[in-house]
Amino acid sequence: MHLAAAFIAPTAISKFCCKMFRCPPIDGTAVRFLSKTYTMALGREPPQLLKQRLFYRGRKFDFEVNRLRLPNRVEGDWECIRHPGGALAVPVTPEGKLVLVRQYRFAVQGRLLEFPAGTVEPDEDPAETIKREIEEETGYRAQQWKKLGEFFLAPGYSDEIIYAFLAQDLEPLDTPPSQDADEDMETVLLTPQELEQAILDGEPVDAKSISSFLLARPFLQS
Repeated sequence: MHLAAAFIAPTAISKFCCKMFRCPPIDGTAVRFLSKTYTMALGREPPQLLKQRLFYRGRKFDFEVNRLRLPNRVEGDWECIRHPGGALAVPVTPEGKLVLVRQYRFAVQGRLLEFPAGTVEPDEDPAETIKREIEEETGYRAQQWKKLGEFFLAPGYSDEIIYAFLAQDLEPLDTPPSQDADEDMETVLLTPQELEQAILDGEPVDAKSISSFLLARPFLQS
């Protein structure tokens, strides 16, 4: 689907996405995550491993090259990034503005507009990951959370899943936690309409943020 089409009729498309990703209903309950059940299980149709040609353990994810036989019996060498997953928040202020960060990314040699996110640590619930990351990256704490959904980020070469949440009733922290040394970012506040226009105008916005914005659209002020 073309991006422009995705925002022409956000209500219909968001209903479709919520059905696919099992979004929770809106409610006014106290501070809590509405769900800790994650539905995108892997391994239902694995290829046959014929030979491992390369394995590298990185700081946050692993890289491997394997000789595989696919379910259709085709054989070949395929590269894959093995990733523990990432958690992302769509933070919304009481005034209805979205809190994003403009972050330097060395791989693209520039800065991208993104929602706050972070890598899920071993044995960590993504809900706990994003509570930590939103405070570190934006200096806000959310009093209400909703699970928006989950999706594969780049399944052509990675098994990474993004777990997306809506963070509401934000309050600024008196003393925000220190950011990681390699994080170079600034906080940006935009209305949903301003973010939508930035995406359509071609401003550099990363894919996980665009996808999560679409999932969050039914909960945002028009």
